Amino acid sequence: MPELVYNSPVGLLTLVASNRAITSIEWRGNGSNQKTKTLLLIKKELTQYFCGALTEFTVPLDPSGTAFQRRVWKLIMEIPYGELRTYRDISNTLNSSPRAVGGACGRNPIPIIIPCHRVVGSSGQLTGYTGANGIDTKSFLIKHEGGAPSR
Repeated sequence: MPELVYNSPVGLLTLVASNRAITSIEWRGNGSNQKTKTLLLIKKELTQYFCGALTEFTVPLDPSGTAFQRRVWKLIMEIPYGELRTYRDISNTLNSSPRAVGGACGRNPIPIIIPCHRVVGSSGQLTGYTGANGIDTKSFLIKHEGGAPSR
């Protein structure tokens, strides 16, 4: 699949897309640097997001995951920019467990756009994050969006 390396404030990201949709954002800085329409659109939207000019992404998504993971990611996509929800909030909606929601977040193939960084522990504490530099990256993204995470 076509890839494009993007130098973001949270480190080098490799954007991966099909002809129609973004399939993953990977925390690595190597890729084939192809400039497809979809990859250029997501690069533009990420740049706008990190500049504070974009609060909602429009690029089409095609994440690979189980039916449960997709339900979790769909709910997480509904969390407004700058707001947080707990793993328990999400799990209650799905009649599941917070641990299962955390597992789905850990398998999120399109971080930042599917904003798992907006999901925190029950008392507001930051818990694991798959991004480069882990919780520091999660904290950066939450603060960037105007949230106030605790550690």
